[in-house]
Amino acid sequence: MAQSRKVIITCAVTGSIHTPSMSPHLPVTASEIADAAIGAAEAGAAVVHLHARDPKDGRPDQSPDAFAPFLKVIKQRSGVVVNITTGGAPTMTVEERVKPAATFKPEVASLNMGTMNFGLYPMIPRYKGKFKHEWEEPYLENSRKGMFKNTFADIEYILTTCAENNTRFEIECYDIGHLYTLKHFLDRGVVKPPLFIQSVFGILGGIGPHPEDVIMMRRTADRLFGDQYHWSVLGAGANQMRVAAQAAAMGGNVRVGMEDSLWIGPGKLAESNAQQVTRVRQILEGLGLEIATPDDAREILSLKGGDKVNF
Repeated sequence: MAQSRKVIITCAVTGSIHTPSMSPHLPVTASEIADAAIGAAEAGAAVVHLHARDPKDGRPDQSPDAFAPFLKVIKQRSGVVVNITTGGAPTMTVEERVKPAATFKPEVASLNMGTMNFGLYPMIPRYKGKFKHEWEEPYLENSRKGMFKNTFADIEYILTTCAENNTRFEIECYDIGHLYTLKHFLDRGVVKPPLFIQSVFGILGGIGPHPEDVIMMRRTADRLFGDQYHWSVLGAGANQMRVAAQAAAMGGNVRVGMEDSLWIGPGKLAESNAQQVTRVRQILEGLGLEIATPDDAREILSLKGGDKVNF
């Protein structure tokens, strides 16, 4: 089993799941996203996972022009490992989704391992206020009848488009079947070890957040990939810290951030991404674990280095 003595904290600072009305602290503009990423790095995140948004109304924006301003600032001000999404939002084509990673050639890019139902609509009744922007409620409601499309052809397209850039992938597995899909691509040589597998728990349409689910994902990955992978987890919403604590105790790495949860405790909004990083760091250090620096993460994951990116 691929284990490291040091735990990699990834922070996903804004994502495309939550909408701006849900929290005044959700980063939207390029400067807010840059500040959030740098703050997370200063709090202990070795990797920052990045989406872009339209600065006017906060809707997901996967144009390279939306990424460029904050990528440059983050690189100037921090040595953190930058991870660019290829997930974008379920409303986008795969060609749109891959463009930022293909353009900027980051050390890490995310990659979703399967088409799935991706239910965001239960958040509508939970949000008690009035949505500020006209796009927000329909975007969430449309997840009831839509899906997040990641066919075998889509996955292969992203892998081959980024193949010559030496970008490694944060391989997002929302269910057991996604691990078998990854094994298929590994067996074909389309993806190369060491793999960085991110198990996602608690999204409606994917595997649940029960401790048994976490154990099952770990056991299956161990059986399929042996010492060819490093494991990380994220728990959605209220599951964030509990899933992180369980996985860390099992030898895993962790992901937090406002993409995955807007909260820092019951009924209490997180005021920053750095606050969540600080909280999970306290849990990890309480377990006697050491926190990986960005350069530790580069060594553990066999990354190409921050000087080999195109931003």
